[in-house]
Amino acid sequence: MESHEHTGLLRLGDDALILAQRLGEWCGHGPALEEDIALSNIALDLLGQARAFLTLAAEREGKGRDEDSLAYFRTDREFTNALLVELPNGDFGDTIMRQCLFDQFALLRYTALSAQSIDMEVAAIAAKAVKEVRYHAEHSAQWVIRLGDGTEESHQRIQNSLDRLWPYTAEFFIEDAVSESLAAIGLMPLLQDLQGPWQEAMNRILEEATLVAPEKSGTQSGGRSGLHTEHLSFLLAEMQVLPRTYPGAQW
Repeated sequence: MESHEHTGLLRLGDDALILAQRLGEWCGHGPALEEDIALSNIALDLLGQARAFLTLAAEREGKGRDEDSLAYFRTDREFTNALLVELPNGDFGDTIMRQCLFDQFALLRYTALSAQSIDMEVAAIAAKAVKEVRYHAEHSAQWVIRLGDGTEESHQRIQNSLDRLWPYTAEFFIEDAVSESLAAIGLMPLLQDLQGPWQEAMNRILEEATLVAPEKSGTQSGGRSGLHTEHLSFLLAEMQVLPRTYPGAQW
């Protein structure tokens, strides 16, 4: 049985790792050279965050695993990322809306971790991540506003992206035994405490973008407990194929 601390670290690392992999798929396919580079750089930032948290998770686990073991030799049922970050990229609007929804959550979570966590190593990783995610959040928000308050077609398409992705955001704030126990000892913040500020931040962005959040929508969840969409299996198959085919291979 994994400890709650280990699971909490995995959740942080897995969110960043899977989203980094998704954004990496845009390399060479961006709508403009500047955005191609921007998305690639954001992916690299996320990969760095993933490495830091997965390395720490492996060390705390004490079973001889490292960041590569956790990234490449776990099955989809062992990954703990939120469902939103594993969804296919879709078009540029889908990717930007997914990024915006996650960035606003990640910024709040890292800010709380850096200021409140009793674990100095976690707080230090989060403090570095805040500087990166602040840029990510500004970048994605600007694009949501640009597309939402742009042409009739761009407005409708980014509204459609919002409608499709919004149900996945509720999972950010679902508490369980892991999150509640980590909050109780001061290691991580209560997720529910982040929901109000996240909603306020998104409301400001959507208002300027002339977009409307769905009033009623279902809740898509399960990623934190290893219940994922079929999309994660395909993503992992591509991401893990080399080390699984040639275990221990070195360049």
